[in-house]
Amino acid sequence: MTIGLVTCAGLAPVGAGAAQLSNDAKSAIPKDVVQLIVVDYRALQNSTAAMTLKDRYFPPGLKQLETALKTSGLKVDEDVEVLALASFRVTDPKNPGNRIVGIAQGQFRTAAIKAYWTKDKTKPLMLRNNSIYPLGAGGESVAFLNQTTMVFGDRDAVRNALDARDGIIPNFLSNGDMVNEMQSVDQHQMWSLLDQQGTQTTMKGILGDAAQLADYDTVRNRMKSSRYTMDFSNGVKFDMAVVMSDTVTAATAATVMKLVATTRKTGGSPLEKTALDDTIIDSNSGTLTVDYSSSDSQFTNLVNSPLFQSVVK
Repeated sequence: MTIGLVTCAGLAPVGAGAAQLSNDAKSAIPKDVVQLIVVDYRALQNSTAAMTLKDRYFPPGLKQLETALKTSGLKVDEDVEVLALASFRVTDPKNPGNRIVGIAQGQFRTAAIKAYWTKDKTKPLMLRNNSIYPLGAGGESVAFLNQTTMVFGDRDAVRNALDARDGIIPNFLSNGDMVNEMQSVDQHQMWSLLDQQGTQTTMKGILGDAAQLADYDTVRNRMKSSRYTMDFSNGVKFDMAVVMSDTVTAATAATVMKLVATTRKTGGSPLEKTALDDTIIDSNSGTLTVDYSSSDSQFTNLVNSPLFQSVVK
């Protein structure tokens, strides 16, 4: 599974500000990342379009966490500066699959929050020198790495994050390919990196029925990775790049996506047709590229459209 945020192509777009992760945050992400999404949380709150996106498509667990943290005394809207969600593979034979861990950076009133938990008789689970606190009734947990970084998610995901940070398992900093990819996106207000598995899942959702075509299997197997950025400072700007194994495959993928866009325009509303007309699909040096931009109001309306909902995962 990929993260249930915005994993869409060219039909849906995230400036001043940048969503950059500290080394503490990176070290708390397990190495085998399927998808990493990072958001400048303050920039998000200053954009009507971005908040519409957040309210409709951010995972329910994130909203539950916000509520639980606010109850504990954290001023989420003021204290959180950067928010990240990472989907990663777990190879534990007893409980394999993908998990999602969240990371928040900011200036946190850790002493006041822990005092609240002590008063409320909330007892932490100890993992080495780490305290893992339960949050509310939703099954979420949180652990502070220091006064500027926290990890959250279900208890197993938080354990994995702490194991990564403490060197028990390999962490994101040892994933050379993704660390290198990060350098091309982390100056933006919202960005995402996907590995081959995440890219294939995302593109299947974007292409819809076209993903059932025989030719698509050839294209899918030659997808290597992908990344996208979104900025909200002057309207909404979205850029996506899908790295293919060769230039011919990239050109073929661009052709397939253009056909999908043309087909969707046939049955789309005037707003959707305009969005598709404003989407530039191309290929360059083995990379499929998709670019889209719009005003805040256009994007806010597009978020509610069937077209947008069909390509967002």
